[in-house]
Amino acid sequence: MNTNPVLMSKLSMDSDIPLYSQLVSIIKRNISAGTLPTGALLPSEAELCRTFDVSRSTVRQAIGALESEGLVVRKQGRGTFVAEPKMRRRTENVYSFTSEISAMGMVPSSTILEFEIMDPPPDIVSMLELGSHLTQIYRFTRIRNVNGQPLILETSFYPTYIYPKLTRDLLETHSFYSLLYEEGIVPYSAVDSYEAVILGRREAELLGCRPGSCAFSVQRRTRTEAGVVYEFTQSLIRADRVKLDIFLHKDGVSFTRSVDPKSAPGGGAGI
Repeated sequence: MNTNPVLMSKLSMDSDIPLYSQLVSIIKRNISAGTLPTGALLPSEAELCRTFDVSRSTVRQAIGALESEGLVVRKQGRGTFVAEPKMRRRTENVYSFTSEISAMGMVPSSTILEFEIMDPPPDIVSMLELGSHLTQIYRFTRIRNVNGQPLILETSFYPTYIYPKLTRDLLETHSFYSLLYEEGIVPYSAVDSYEAVILGRREAELLGCRPGSCAFSVQRRTRTEAGVVYEFTQSLIRADRVKLDIFLHKDGVSFTRSVDPKSAPGGGAGI
């Protein structure tokens, strides 16, 4: 039996890039090179853990990130397979900060400012379409960093029933999307609303900008394939470090965003 090409690579234990991100990059390279063609079976979790000397949690986080991009698909009782290109296109705009930044070859990280379990106010009940359901929600605010520099100030809201065991400590050490994948909660569609805004003093301080700097204000709602809203997020993104490209084509409209890995010296707004 031929050795799976993924198992012929190595992880760098001395690198600043997280181990799961390195594993994501290895699998992506094999998919791009065609050594893992459409329908190819990935090594099992046990094989990946044994070969790369990493924990099962690390492997699951990597597979979850790949699944969020539509690059692989998990089939119960059979394993994880390289997805068909049309499936990749369907999910390419479903946003996971961790997988998106890792795919750019940069290092994502998060700083948690607030974490609480609370009764949802009326506006969040409406956004999460909770109706008359009596359920509490998670509310947490994070600074999303790229290569150690602040990029996004993000406040997220999730009903607690989707992942009842979430804690602040767990959120500090894991991608929440990867935790949700383990429970079978997969983003199917999301709607982003962008607005140009000016940062106030507090927001600018947290993002390392001057007050009055420009930013993108983004609201996002994410649904499962069944149409259930499980995520509402409000974000402020530094406009000096992000560029949006809109693509118009016969099948509709799509967009990508790129991130400048550098920030201006001295916390300035311009680069």
